[in-house]
Amino acid sequence: MGLRTADAILIGLAHLIAVLIAEETWSDLHTEASIVGAVVFHFAAQSFGLYRPQRSETSVRETGRVFGAWLVTAGVLLLVGFLTKRSTDYSRLITLTWIGLAPLLVALFRAAVRKVLRTARMRGRNTRSVAVAGLTELGERVARVIEGNLWMGMRVTGFFDDRYEERCHPIPSELGKREGNLDDLVELARTGKVDMVYIALPLRAEARVTDLVRRLADSTASVYMAADFDAFDLLSARWGQLGNVPIVSIHETPFYGVSGWLKRIEDIVVGSMILLLIAIPMLFVAIGVKVTSKGPVFFRQRRYGLNGEVIHVLKFRSMTVMEDTGEVKQATKNDQRITPFGAFLRRTSLDELPQFFHVITGTMSIVGPRPHAVSHNEQYRKQIEGYMLRHKVKPGITGWAQVNGWRGETDTLEKMEQRIAHDLEYIRNWTLFWDLQIIFLTVFGRKVRKNAY
Repeated sequence: MGLRTADAILIGLAHLIAVLIAEETWSDLHTEASIVGAVVFHFAAQSFGLYRPQRSETSVRETGRVFGAWLVTAGVLLLVGFLTKRSTDYSRLITLTWIGLAPLLVALFRAAVRKVLRTARMRGRNTRSVAVAGLTELGERVARVIEGNLWMGMRVTGFFDDRYEERCHPIPSELGKREGNLDDLVELARTGKVDMVYIALPLRAEARVTDLVRRLADSTASVYMAADFDAFDLLSARWGQLGNVPIVSIHETPFYGVSGWLKRIEDIVVGSMILLLIAIPMLFVAIGVKVTSKGPVFFRQRRYGLNGEVIHVLKFRSMTVMEDTGEVKQATKNDQRITPFGAFLRRTSLDELPQFFHVITGTMSIVGPRPHAVSHNEQYRKQIEGYMLRHKVKPGITGWAQVNGWRGETDTLEKMEQRIAHDLEYIRNWTLFWDLQIIFLTVFGRKVRKNAY
């Protein structure tokens, strides 16, 4: 309840500061807007998971969630103002200042609270005792995460298993020791000596897990199932239900529901702003292409988009050829097919600018895996496991692989594997804040120019 109240107060405080900066007087209009903003943010923050227990959450991810929830809130506020025809009653300066300041105050406050709590937990305060059910490799991994992140405020009190010692996975002594069997664990939980239980038994031990969970229901301990799904190479895994049947997604897009709307809003807002900035430069680039070499200004090539559907990607022509069928040869260093002006365009990525039209129309995103020519897709999907999973999201103008230097020619399989690994890492861990970081690195990063030819 405390964080909800603090968020509402900070949203109102940001609005008050914005009014004072504009040297205006607080009015009922500002009160109404603050109340609506706080209420909408409450529900948006709830959907973004900002009010769940977050001992294991990182500050970066929480900040991304705050800005994501406020982006939704700001969109709703602007929409309400437009529909009620009251937007003209508000100062643009106050509105823009408030929209920029509110998430900053909320994020800074949460970061400060998290810092205080983490410092206290590092010193042994505000901690919770953890028991690990299962002397398994997974149990060791759970303990290592806990012991390696003392700021989470958890301490491993011991391991519990019913099996003989020779059948158990050896646990390093620095992580803890075997304190008994599962009966002993249940008894400790019933007497309140254990706050949290992580069940790290193998998936095949369904009967033992079911029995343990049933018996732990006679305690107040928080129980978590540390299922070992790593063998499935999870992609945006999440729990859900099919009717009344619990399910877990193995391969799924991260852009469903609120996240999907947030990603689309980002593309429309940021993409429109960029298009306004690059309209004149694009005109000069088009003239440059036309006067420096024979052929059309634009080049359209078939590539795979979302869900593997074929899309036609638009670029400024940078070569003397227009390859799009059969075997498409990748550009190489000192490639004779590249025009002198085209070399400049490719080195600076200016040849990609027309793709912002695809962003606005919805076939591409600003950030995402770079689309490959259809022939390259068919080649590498047979050689790299999980290659097609990059098409669970829209292709992007820039991406995590590109800002880390994995762009340009892939003359070895290892280079393409690194590109795909970065693409899948992005899909697994996407946040709005990460998108903004990638956009920044695309413009100012050093590695993004690597292999640009």
